[in-house]
Amino acid sequence: MKILFIGDIVGRPGRDAVNKLLPLIRKEEGIGFVIANAENAVGGSGINQKVAQELFNSGVDVLTSGDHIWKKKEIFDIIGSEKRLLRPLNYPANAPGSGWGVFRVNEFIKVGVINLLGRVFMEALECPFRTVSQAIEKISSETKIIIVDIHAEATSEKIALGWYLDGKASAVLGTHTHVQTADEKILPRGTAYITDVGMTGPYDSVIGRGKESVLSRFIDCIPCRFEVAQDDIQLHGVIVDVAEDSGRARKISRVQKKLF
Repeated sequence: MKILFIGDIVGRPGRDAVNKLLPLIRKEEGIGFVIANAENAVGGSGINQKVAQELFNSGVDVLTSGDHIWKKKEIFDIIGSEKRLLRPLNYPANAPGSGWGVFRVNEFIKVGVINLLGRVFMEALECPFRTVSQAIEKISSETKIIIVDIHAEATSEKIALGWYLDGKASAVLGTHTHVQTADEKILPRGTAYITDVGMTGPYDSVIGRGKESVLSRFIDCIPCRFEVAQDDIQLHGVIVDVAEDSGRARKISRVQKKLF
């Protein structure tokens, strides 16, 4: 089956891209399951119930997140009850919500999804390597198709996790840096890997934010508000073709679609 993973959705422009392009991609590519990282979907930082439902209505099956998951206070209204919205697994155990889930595609197929947060240059959380092993052990009793979103800053940490999970997960897909990398591959034991799937939102920007304000911050070193940019809206992600019986990835290909 083909699984589409959509890169970090940024604000209204990113949601517009999903709303308009996802139905076309699902039809053209024969997509059976869709995962999207949505931690920046509301105003460029955070997510709430209204936007989560909008993305589900657009055809997304599961939403992952990252370090911005708690940015909107409204998240606490849904994170404990909406099983299709994941927060990073390696937050402390008493954090609300879940970092993994198993989701039914049809009568015969289930997909396991795990959301992790890196630790290099980021928050000091639980070890993502140890926590993901525990989750995979639980999920593998239900399905061999397991997709891991590693939301991390350092390429080394993402690559290391890919090798660590080779043969244990169907795909290890990097998010967070908003720039799609060109290192997609199938690792020796059948795990699809890419360092970053990219961003869904405005590309006439600095990783989704208006160029002028970001330049001002770098040059003057004075804090200022970063607004979501509006132009050159694109949807970036990857399609992973997974063998339903073994869970091994057969192919991974990058997606780049412009919203005209």
